[in-house]
Amino acid sequence: MVQPFDTQPGIQSVVSGYTGGHTVNPTYAEVASHTTGHTEAVKITFDPTVISYAELVDIYWRQTDPTDASGQFQDRGDSYRPVIFINSPTQRQAATASKEKLAASGQFDEPIVTSIEDAQPFYPAEDEHQDFYRKNPFRYQIEEMGGRQAFIAKNWQD
Repeated sequence: MVQPFDTQPGIQSVVSGYTGGHTVNPTYAEVASHTTGHTEAVKITFDPTVISYAELVDIYWRQTDPTDASGQFQDRGDSYRPVIFINSPTQRQAATASKEKLAASGQFDEPIVTSIEDAQPFYPAEDEHQDFYRKNPFRYQIEEMGGRQAFIAKNWQD
C-alpha cells in the first residue's frame, strides 16, 4: 500500500505499521501470528493544500478488493482486512460518502465490506518492512502479481 500513495504529489511520508490491536509496540511476527488484533496499515502524512483526504480515499479504493473482509489478495486473515482509519469527523464524513458512492455505483456485485474506524495507536513496522517496494522490487512485483494487479486492471478501468 505504500507505493500508490508514495508517488503522489503532496504526500510527505508513508509509514508501514500496525494499528487497532491490544499489544503495545507489536512486531511483524506477532502481528502475523494473528494474536495481537492489529491490522497492517500505512500512516500517511500529506499536505491538504496539494492532495485532499478524499483523493487519498479514492487512491485507497483502487488498491484493494473492498468486497473481501477476509484479507487482501494473497494476504489472508484479520491483519489484512480492508479498513480505513480516520482521525476526525471530517475524515469520517469523506470516507463514508466515498464508500456509499462506491456501493451505489454498482461496480461490484458483492457488498462493500471495508470498515471505517477511528484511528488507534499506530506502531511503525520494522525497518525491513518500510519502503518494501523500493528495497525489494523483484519480490514486490511477484507479490503484486498475486492477484492485486489483475484485480485492479479488471475493476478499476478509467
